[in-house]
Formats: sequence, structure tokens, C-alpha cells
Amino acid sequence: MDAVDRQILTLLVQDGRRTYDDIATRVALSPPSVRRRVDRLQADGALHGFTAILDHAALGWTTEALVELFFAPGTLLEEVAATLRDYPEVVEAWSVTGEADAIARVRTRSNADLERLIRALQEDGSVLRTRSQVILSALVTRPASA
Repeated sequence: MDAVDRQILTLLVQDGRRTYDDIATRVALSPPSVRRRVDRLQADGALHGFTAILDHAALGWTTEALVELFFAPGTLLEEVAATLRDYPEVVEAWSVTGEADAIARVRTRSNADLERLIRALQEDGSVLRTRSQVILSALVTRPASA
């Protein structure tokens, strides 16, 4: 990956709907050259795709929280991932260091729905307890950088 590839990625992160012509003008290449580079970046795994960015609150998903999960001893990460995949409200989850075994970022329509989700996770059997923080507002949001 060279500096031009990084420029192309930066432009696509800013606006994934940019045309090859627009990118070509900005990086001083021909549109076919830009397309070949984008195709290569995808094939190499540096670029996973193009996406729309939604306003979840406008769609009715007004509660977002980080839920720390504490699992029973001996619970494997694959089991943790499988458990969390069963809940569509879980939008991201990570294994972490520290007290908790995992942290999940969840989105629900309301605080009551968040409470139902937490109860469901706790009733799952492998989750011993949870600790949650409701997100009040985003202070910093950055797109990925090249």
C-alpha cells in the first residue's frame, strides 16, 4: 500500500459514493487506474466494502449502552460470541482485559428494552452478572483512517 492507496481510502471513507472519476481527479490518476487500485484494496482485505451511515435515533433506536459481561468460569470465547450473536440489539462486542470478560455495545428502542435485554442475557445461564453504562451523547466520532 502506497501513499496514493491511502489517499484513495481516505476519500472513500469521507464519501463511499465517490465516483472513480472524482477520485482520479483528486489523486492524479486515470479512472481505470483508480478502479484497479480499489479492486486490489478489496482483494487484499484493506477495504471491506461501502456502507451507508444511519441515524439510529431517527429510526427509533434511542438507547445505546455499553454492557460489561461477566461469564461463568470456563466459558469459551466462541460460546460468548454465539450467545451475543443471538441478540440483534448487540451491534458490537469485544473480549477485553480487566474485570469483565467481554463488553457489548447495544442499541435498543428504550430503557425498558435495554432492561429486558440485560435480563435475557443474565438468564442465559453462562452470564453471571452484567454492569452497564447508558451512553448519553457522542463526544468524538471518527471514521476509520487510512
